[in-house]
Amino acid sequence: MKRVFKGLSRLAEIIAGGMLAAIFVTFLLQIGSRYTPRIIANFGLAETFPTLAAIAPLGWTLELIGILWVWVIFFSCAFIVREHEHVRFDIIYLSVSTRVRRIFALVSAAAIVIGMLYSFLPTWDYIDFMRMRRTATVRNPFDGAKIPLRTIFSVYAIFMAAVAARYAWLIVDVWRNGPPKTELEIALDADGKSGETS
Repeated sequence: MKRVFKGLSRLAEIIAGGMLAAIFVTFLLQIGSRYTPRIIANFGLAETFPTLAAIAPLGWTLELIGILWVWVIFFSCAFIVREHEHVRFDIIYLSVSTRVRRIFALVSAAAIVIGMLYSFLPTWDYIDFMRMRRTATVRNPFDGAKIPLRTIFSVYAIFMAAVAARYAWLIVDVWRNGPPKTELEIALDADGKSGETS
């Protein structure tokens, strides 16, 4: 089972990396379409390269970059970024005993699960409402139609479901194994293991 999760995690990283690469390439297209005609004109090469001089700025690049950025953020937070990788304000958490940390972990994970589940249906209702609105310039490459905003923002619903599931599993894990280890405990464990091997 660990192998399956590791494979799915790797696939999610590849998808997110592909989206970041698409953002980068689209950004380069945007810069090229905006500045190539000016450069050609400034060097007096408009007659030599009439096709390059006639390039118009690609308006769809701005919208596509925004769409991809929304997807990268929510997709990555749902499937790649782990709980211990998030920024935390844990001064109080670190100053209490393991038993109290366990209570803190259970209460905070339950609050996140309840919050996500409670707001899921109203959020989905709004996302579904957005099917009436469509992108301004980006079109579906298969049929040429503008893309419904519901499709674009559906990643947020996926994010909510994944976060709720992840923290529900954290409740089970904390109940069975105690609170997650702190960064100091992880570092000390790693240091102890490296000391045993040398």
